[in-house]
Amino acid sequence: MKTLTNLAVCVVLLTCTSLAQAFDHTHAAWGALLRTHVALIDGGKASRVSYAGFAKDRAPMKAYLDTLSAVTEAEYRGWTRAQKLSFLINAYNAFTVEKILTRYPKLESIRDFGSVFGNPWKDKFFTLLGKSQNLDGIEHGTIRVAGSFDEPRIHFAVNCASIGCPMLREEPFVAERLEAQLEEQARRFLSDRSRNRYRAGALEVSKIFDWYGDDFKAQAGSVTQYLGRYADLLADAPEDRAAVRAGKAKVQFLDYDWALNDTKR
Repeated sequence: MKTLTNLAVCVVLLTCTSLAQAFDHTHAAWGALLRTHVALIDGGKASRVSYAGFAKDRAPMKAYLDTLSAVTEAEYRGWTRAQKLSFLINAYNAFTVEKILTRYPKLESIRDFGSVFGNPWKDKFFTLLGKSQNLDGIEHGTIRVAGSFDEPRIHFAVNCASIGCPMLREEPFVAERLEAQLEEQARRFLSDRSRNRYRAGALEVSKIFDWYGDDFKAQAGSVTQYLGRYADLLADAPEDRAAVRAGKAKVQFLDYDWALNDTKR
């Protein structure tokens, strides 16, 4: 009986230890930072980031990044699709903020890091799923791999620290609400007439739809057909909305604003 009791205690202790070390899929630590340092603007269609505030919170920021890096490939494989995608989007956004902080305030754009040496998207400056990783590895090498997620709305969720980019969300992405969060991100971005609009017979939209056109085509058949789903956000007049909805509007891509999405702007 004593042996069985001791065994039972060991099982309980091991279980508790395992639970204590389990990854927090609510991303609560990241959520606390976002709520403090991300400000909504333009009626919630965009946001600005207080990098100065993040810089003062480097300790909790590092602690959250460490929890991301501690996740093993085996642990990740056991998660649901929504848990995986939420994890990857949050990791991309958090490590992008961290990259900015390494030079803040001595930069005006994420492009100031350079395109060869110091490239913010190609430099391997963190660990994820047990290997040295970069931002392109998360977005293009993991999320966008055909058959993995096939979700074009991730382009409204991952944030490149630039004004032209869809907003950094003021809360973390979480599995239980991921579908609603992705759809809200799409609607927020496409409601922003400074970056997407129907005007003078043409759809003037973000370069995102040019760069990642294949992702939108894969789901809707064409970029115009995808945008047609959001006709009511892109145009006001009934006849204009009908043209957008029918996928007949000519598409023009707007210049991308790479200026830092800092609250100081």
